[in-house]
This record gives sequence, structure tokens and C-alpha cells, in this order.
Amino acid sequence: MSGLDQLTAPEAELGEAPVWLPDHGGLCWVDQAAGDALRLTGSGEVERWHVGPRVAIVRARRDGGLILALDRGFGQADAWGALVSTGPQLWPDADVWFNDGTCDPDGTLWCGTAPADFSGTRCALYRHAPDGTTDRVLDGVGISNGLAWSPDGSRTYYVDTLTRRIDVFDGRPSAASPRRPFATIEDGVGYPDGLCVDADGRVWVALWDGGAVRCYEPDGSLAEVIAVPVRQVTACTFGGPDLADLYITTKREGHRPDEAATAGSVFRARPGAVGLPAAPFAG
Repeated sequence: MSGLDQLTAPEAELGEAPVWLPDHGGLCWVDQAAGDALRLTGSGEVERWHVGPRVAIVRARRDGGLILALDRGFGQADAWGALVSTGPQLWPDADVWFNDGTCDPDGTLWCGTAPADFSGTRCALYRHAPDGTTDRVLDGVGISNGLAWSPDGSRTYYVDTLTRRIDVFDGRPSAASPRRPFATIEDGVGYPDGLCVDADGRVWVALWDGGAVRCYEPDGSLAEVIAVPVRQVTACTFGGPDLADLYITTKREGHRPDEAATAGSVFRARPGAVGLPAAPFAG
């Protein structure tokens, strides 16, 4: 494994949801609370696109363009910087908003919510189908975060941060599907946040308030820990031309004095693993 590089300046108040989109410039992510989608240009500059009061994720569409999860609904863009439509708000509570999600291998978009006060269990996980219909799949969620699939698509890994667990479903998430703990983050080392899965089926999870990314084997055993010099680590994804770069996002807001030069930055590691291409939305 190579060392950890600081790839950007401390750009984001709340950097989240990194994704490698080769048809849209490469590395993309969001500054969630600012409502900005970000991407890294070939010259190493960060390009911002303001899309609304909040933005949770940006993902490619199979037939071109992009889909975004905004505060309480979805939006579509013909290209980077060109938001052309926004859907209806899916719930009335303005203190709950979309937080994290991604597309499954079949091209369905899954995205969950988080509350403004980061407490309670009033949040949910939603499924947004290619035909434009949206279903509320899981209720009783604290903070819906990382979501990813095994390489063969048969297992779903899911984080409700307040449980301190990564859970696993056989198949796609549903209230009726058996959901079991895959890995538990012990007290004192942070909370599970965004995650991704590599081509060997290992699960990589960012530790909020833990200053690290952990890697778990498919059997749930801990394989590796990457230390990050920022306490608030939010998410991670594989990208780069060979999908062997692990990109790690962080939060700037509320940083400690010793983190001033790094909090809110994107970091890059080469952990010796290869990721999976990000599935596009089929709608």
C-alpha cells in the first residue's frame, strides 16, 4: 500500500458521496450543506456547480446526463452544470433530507435520509426506479448512510450510522428481507459512514469521528485500517483509470485547530485493491 495523499485543499464544509464518473470528468463528489456538486479537473482544480439548498449525491445516467438527490427529491441534468428538472418533494419535514445513496447493478437508485438533529429513528431508505417511481423501503432509520453491493450483486451492505453497524441483506433491501449485522464498529473508534466494495468483495467504510477508513473481508473480519489526519471522515470510493485509487472525503465544519489545513479535503490512497465501476441510473 502506498501512503495517503491530500488531493485537494480543504474545499468542502461537508464533503460526501465521492464517485468516479469517467464520462463527466473523473472524480465527482458533493459539498452537501452548500448544495454544490464538485469535480476535479485535469489540472487539479476543483470545479463547483451549485444545484440547490442541499445535494446528497450525483450519479451518471445510462443514456447520458446525470441524476442528483437534492434535499427532499431528485433532479436530472443533461450534462455537468445543466440541471434541467427537479421532481416533487417526497416528504413534508424540512428537517429531514437526503444524505447518501447510489445505484445498484440493475440501475435503480437507492438513497436514504438523515435528520437535522442527528438523533431519533424517523428517517428512511428510498428506492427510485428507472421509470421514475419512488418507494419508501425501510422505516425506523437513524441516519441512512453507506450503501453498496457485492461484486455479483447478491448482497447489499448498508449503514445506519446510529446503530454503529454495517448490515447486510441477501438481495435488495426491504422491510421483509432478513437483515443481519456484518460488522460492528466498537465504541471509541468512530461511527460508520459512507462505504464501497472492491472487486474482491471487501467492504471499505469511512469512520465518522474516527479519522480512518476500515476494510473488512467478505466474512466480516477486519483486514486493514487507513489512518486519515481528519477526525470527520465521511465516505470513500475507488476510481482512477485503473480503479485502484481510493478517494476519501472529509468534513471541514467543526474541525479542530490542528486540522485546519486538511479538514474538508479529499485524500487518495493506493491500498492494493481494485474497485468496481459505479453503476449508472437506468432512467
